[in-house]
Amino acid sequence: MQIVRIGGDETVCHPTEEIGAKAANLARMAALGLPVPPAFVLPVKLCADLTDRHAHAERRLRDRLKEGIAFLESVTGKRFGDHRHPLLLSVRSGAARSMPGMLETVLNVGCTSRAVHGLIRATGRPRLAWDCRRRFLESFAETVLGFDLAPFAARIAELTAEEGVATDRELDSEAIERLAADEQALIEDRDDGWLEDAEAQLERAARAVYQSWMSERAQTYRRLQKLEDLKGTAVTVQAMVFGNGGLASGAGVAFSRDPSNGAARPMIDLVLDAQGEDVVSGRRTPDNEATIARALPRLTSELGDILKRLEREFADVQDVEFTVEDGKLWILQTRSAKRTPRAALRIAIDLVHEGLITPKEGLGRIAEIDLASLVEVSLAAVEDPVVTGIGASGGIAVGRAAFDSESAQRLASDGDPVILMRPDTSTADVAGFAVAAGIVTAVGARTAHAALVARQMGKPCIVGCANMTIDAAAERASLGKAPILAGDWITIEGDGGNIYLGRRETIVKRPEAELAEIANWQSHGGSMRPQARKSAPA
Repeated sequence: MQIVRIGGDETVCHPTEEIGAKAANLARMAALGLPVPPAFVLPVKLCADLTDRHAHAERRLRDRLKEGIAFLESVTGKRFGDHRHPLLLSVRSGAARSMPGMLETVLNVGCTSRAVHGLIRATGRPRLAWDCRRRFLESFAETVLGFDLAPFAARIAELTAEEGVATDRELDSEAIERLAADEQALIEDRDDGWLEDAEAQLERAARAVYQSWMSERAQTYRRLQKLEDLKGTAVTVQAMVFGNGGLASGAGVAFSRDPSNGAARPMIDLVLDAQGEDVVSGRRTPDNEATIARALPRLTSELGDILKRLEREFADVQDVEFTVEDGKLWILQTRSAKRTPRAALRIAIDLVHEGLITPKEGLGRIAEIDLASLVEVSLAAVEDPVVTGIGASGGIAVGRAAFDSESAQRLASDGDPVILMRPDTSTADVAGFAVAAGIVTAVGARTAHAALVARQMGKPCIVGCANMTIDAAAERASLGKAPILAGDWITIEGDGGNIYLGRRETIVKRPEAELAEIANWQSHGGSMRPQARKSAPA
């Protein structure tokens, strides 16, 4: 059982069944010469061995980690946990099939107190170093120790109020150092040596990522998506690049095409001065296009070129995670994008017309869609919404408001459609997603993991509703000035991100032109040459 190396002179690609789709695609991108941080991969088989408590599995885990660290130190010129040139790591999951947000990640592993001072020496940026320390403490506490992060969030809220700033992004280095000390105090009683032992941090993080394979939400997702034959997850250990180094840095997610409606234009979400979990967790709303253009004027063009290249390489729409470190773009992941059924139809047709796939392959891409029931729903009348957020997954949904997964399941069991309304897009709500007609959140991004799941399930989804507040415990919300109670009817329009009070009349139509083209393919067994057609409006 060997590790797989990515980066340096390593260009060998391996099957997804052995190292997971995430790592296999990383290796493929590295072989293409794209900017991918070096990494090593612990295989899927080790997950099964650890889960089944096989003899020697723990020793193999430790040995493979030691071997991988030696590789990363050789290609980066840094040392793990060092006090001068420290190497920090991300520890990520990756099954053979994508399970967005269902498995765990731990960032900034190796960020001991010695490493903090090493980062300060190496970068001259105390704020970056202390921010990595407090982010590590939060990530480790939640994922490895099983802590509720509410006390951490409360301390961040207290500190931002004391400092007179709106968010933690505006805290200076001295305040961030105090925050790290306060967060350490919250978990010091669980320190059995790992706080200042980089190797212990890595071993425990890798074990926690493997163990997340058997979490309730992961098992629920596999059951819903019929992925129960998967054998486990790989673990990818990758050199950290830092999106939290200021306003010339950031973390984001990009789609090569709009996965909600299939339009042939990139969709990019970026949070400046942030790390990846800020975006994909749905806990933050991205910066707007004007802010990004001022801070990183070349990003859209550079990223757009990479998205086009990846589409050609993989012959499909790509979902890409990236980090910008001091203006330099790094690609952390690519995978085939989750998309709504109506987007899948349009994308399959467009990819055939662009020559990336054949009609037969196009039929395969939509094989699981019930074309007879595929419709486009719109509002019968144009009205002013009560609030507007960010459209994350298109379509119209009408239902009763529910403020947690249990309430959503209870209302749905009574036969009524449900709109699940949450403060943020947590993938812990996957059971609620499954029964909901639509999903609405107060914060979050179009590219957060939960928005991806909503699209995959074909559910209208709206995120980042700044004028909406939710009190889940009291089972109520405020849409602007309008109060909403559990069970009240609302209507959501996922393309424009609009929310309406009550039940709105809708119009249903079928995408006849697209369905006619699919019928033409089917009549020729998928072997015909597609006819050129005029481009559909975006």
